[in-house]
Amino acid sequence: MNRLIKGYIQCYTGNGKGKTTAAIGQAIRAAGSGLKTYIIQFMKDYPYSEIFSLKPLEPWITIEQVGNDDFVIKQKYPSKKDIATAKKGLEKAKKTMLSNKYDIIILDEIFVVIYFKLLDKKELLEFVSAKPENIELILTGRYCPQEIIEIADLVTEMQEIKHYYNSGVLARQGIES
Repeated sequence: MNRLIKGYIQCYTGNGKGKTTAAIGQAIRAAGSGLKTYIIQFMKDYPYSEIFSLKPLEPWITIEQVGNDDFVIKQKYPSKKDIATAKKGLEKAKKTMLSNKYDIIILDEIFVVIYFKLLDKKELLEFVSAKPENIELILTGRYCPQEIIEIADLVTEMQEIKHYYNSGVLARQGIES
């Protein structure tokens, strides 16, 4: 089923806006060529607009959400449940990647998961090393570990120069959420 001969590792990181958007844009472009993408969004349980807009593309794009960021908002340490949820999510993503049903695997916000110690960096490195040759792997989130940068084939850093959030503008439906 997989049509890629060689898949690469792409990373979208940095403190600027657009990491998830870039990854989803890649999934949409791939769908236009008949490639199938599996997206797993970590630490996101809010019904972001992309969940709805990707529904018509379900034959080509599957998107799931695991966990939430409540502990970040409450400025607490993640619970054992948060950690277990992240581990289950990574296990599901690995099983899905190895199923050969998809051409592209996207782990959205995976670097934030590592940063908040829901998963160990070693677990992500093991996941990446298990990537089949013909699978494109896209990893997103702030705080990309240097070890991932070194093994990735493409790393794009989104750098915030100016953001209206700093002027009090909250996330807007259809733009940021």
